[in-house]
Amino acid sequence: MDYKKSSAPQSTVTRDVRKLESQTGNIYETICIISRRANQISSEMKEELDSKLEEFATKTDTLEEVYENVEQIEISRMYERFPKPSSIAVQEYVDGKIYYRLADDKKE
Repeated sequence: MDYKKSSAPQSTVTRDVRKLESQTGNIYETICIISRRANQISSEMKEELDSKLEEFATKTDTLEEVYENVEQIEISRMYERFPKPSSIAVQEYVDGKIYYRLADDKKE
């Protein structure tokens, strides 16, 4: 997923709880759906960042060889500027981009 093109806000936004719960009818189910999606986004972002920073990893750990890499710092700053995974998940939920299904309580 391209997090640069996300329309999620960078800062905190107050949401109307009634609008959020309108799709499921239960605010707790809505929060569960959003939190699971936020965890997915967070793990995707972490894997992507780790793979990009892996290029700069050194095999030896001596103090003399530790230095600041400008490219590594820029990559880290770029990821810090992205919206939080929870903001992205809420925006996806509001836009109707999250597919979810609820497990049946009745077992036959």
